[in-house]
Amino acid sequence: MEGCSELRNQAIGGTKPEVKFFEGEKWLVITGLLGFLLAGICAVWVMLNGAEVSPNGDVSKAISFNAALGIFILSTAAISPLSGLGMKSRAIFRWSYIVLALYSYFAETVQNLRGVNPRFVKDGTAFDEGVGFIFAFVALLLVLFYLFLAVQYFRKKAYRLRPGLVLGIRYAMIAVMFSFAAGIWISVNQGRIVGLHGNIIWLHGLGFHALQALPFVAWLTERSSLTTSVRSRWIHITGCAYLLGLAAIGWQTILGNSIMEWSVLPLLAICSFLISIAPVVLLLRQTAAINKSYRA
Repeated sequence: MEGCSELRNQAIGGTKPEVKFFEGEKWLVITGLLGFLLAGICAVWVMLNGAEVSPNGDVSKAISFNAALGIFILSTAAISPLSGLGMKSRAIFRWSYIVLALYSYFAETVQNLRGVNPRFVKDGTAFDEGVGFIFAFVALLLVLFYLFLAVQYFRKKAYRLRPGLVLGIRYAMIAVMFSFAAGIWISVNQGRIVGLHGNIIWLHGLGFHALQALPFVAWLTERSSLTTSVRSRWIHITGCAYLLGLAAIGWQTILGNSIMEWSVLPLLAICSFLISIAPVVLLLRQTAAINKSYRA
């Protein structure tokens, strides 16, 4: 009778099945895993032949790029079901991103193996210039399509699916926009170095890692014994601290200074990221204590 009641409630909209990570995103997952495969192949190349390929190629950059894009695609595949998008809209985003990612893998890997910097082509052939031009256009499309996805998490439709988790994803999406802005900055700057010691790549990379860190905290709060208001408070603290850390790193970079020096902004960034990690430690300890009590 209880099972029949549950089915009846679902039929009339009383309850809905929980939306799960990666649900319906097999091909995005495969595309993300392809990045790790290509990174591994490039790593073998570097061990056998060295990283530099004359005149301007650097296969070690292909390793980091392919792995980073793979992580990004996998993280996106995990949270995509929580966007609230309909099947057709998700399919459009999915296949557009797959095509763009495949081209990015191709440009970064093949061109570096050919001795060409795919982003900043110097004395290249018409083919190299064409690949570089399309690569820049693809990078812009990656930003625009992701902006479309990001907006969905700020709608009520997405929030109703899993409120705490979507709240964490909202903060992650803001952080990702910092990363995209940093990527555009690198392109306009014609490189990652600013001033004497500033390096844009730190802001670019740490912003994307919010896709793993912030939803993970929100996921842990779902499995805690905390009240709804306390869960939301933890997610807000984590998200705000992470964004503050990114802002400090960004400002330090704008000043042309290294984030490794002992000054106010790097220390502020360190403290902010430590605060964003604190809920993870506390929630994991609580989960371990609950599991231990169950076993007892």
